[in-house]
Amino acid sequence: MLVSNQQTLDPLMTAQDWMSDGRDVAIATVIETWGSAPRPVGSHLVIDRSGNFEGSVSGGCVEGAVIAEAMEVIESGQPRMLEFGVADETAWQVGLSCGGRIRVYVERLG
Repeated sequence: MLVSNQQTLDPLMTAQDWMSDGRDVAIATVIETWGSAPRPVGSHLVIDRSGNFEGSVSGGCVEGAVIAEAMEVIESGQPRMLEFGVADETAWQVGLSCGGRIRVYVERLG
């Protein structure tokens, strides 16, 4: 069985490669967690204008929401602070129903 080395890429290296290829890129970084959170502070998700992504900031529907926000950040150039958790009315929809909360900073690179 062949295993691609693409599976082990660091999201930051992926961002650098994509930018070298001329792609517009945003990076999402977990900057704070409370309670049960699937990824630690410092976790990264990089996203390009087409919606391709590498890395992880949470999992499930949270990542879908972060990707959608990141694509808007790429367009506008304006960074965003996102927060997901049980205090948020969308917590169940985005997959943080187990008591955790996360704060994610999304910014355009380049």
